[in-house]
Amino acid sequence: MHRHEFLRRLHKVYKPRNYLEIGVNDGKSLALSRVPSVAIDPAFKVTQSISCDVHLVRDTSDAFFGRKDPLLHLRPGRNPFRALGRRDPLALVGDPSLELAFIDGMHLFEFALRDFMNVEKHSRWSSVIVFDDMLPRNVDEAARNRHTGDWAGDVYKVAQVLRRYRPDLTVVDVDTVKTGVTAIFGADPTNTVLQDNYDKILEEFVTEDPQDIPQEILVRKNAVNAETLLRAPFWPSLVRARNLHRGRSSFGSIRRQIEAVS
Repeated sequence: MHRHEFLRRLHKVYKPRNYLEIGVNDGKSLALSRVPSVAIDPAFKVTQSISCDVHLVRDTSDAFFGRKDPLLHLRPGRNPFRALGRRDPLALVGDPSLELAFIDGMHLFEFALRDFMNVEKHSRWSSVIVFDDMLPRNVDEAARNRHTGDWAGDVYKVAQVLRRYRPDLTVVDVDTVKTGVTAIFGADPTNTVLQDNYDKILEEFVTEDPQDIPQEILVRKNAVNAETLLRAPFWPSLVRARNLHRGRSSFGSIRRQIEAVS
């Protein structure tokens, strides 16, 4: 399954009420959204028809998240008509929480890690965060200095860091064409472990080419079939918990269902 087909199906099964994308490029993934969206890219060149209420930001993701109120566009109270028919108690007030985010920005580990840290600050445990280019097929695709057509860079290391430093998260590699994606569940905006250890993490994980890629990544040993994940039985429970604003204590049972698939 191609990444865009995976994203299209993910929108359908998870039914997010807002969407954030880092790395717009020509707009193929943004074109899948039908909900209020924010899309960030310092050099986007959209060639697709866009069918959502979107704030298209020509800037770096670091600069965007450094703004005073970066997600103003997603606040339902900004447009009361958005709140009609919703049972969300925060429909007219409060800061928005991201529900679905797709990170496909700069293909370098340190940038990707910061993107996750920034997105998580605006998420909830019921949010879904997806990284692109997490399963490079060879050393050349994983190089920090691009010299191939298809390029994943060393962003695959983000999953390694999250599994080591953030065991509270559920990190699921997904076998998609061409260079795989990773879905992350259980975000905690109050967690500062990555921020507190950022310099230490970079010292260990930012290395010169060629990258030393674990064999299990190259052969996708632990990657879940995309169809299997999308058809998993936990999605209705996750959507219901999200819509009802249930507390993090609800993540335990859903997490076990996710891990049963992965």
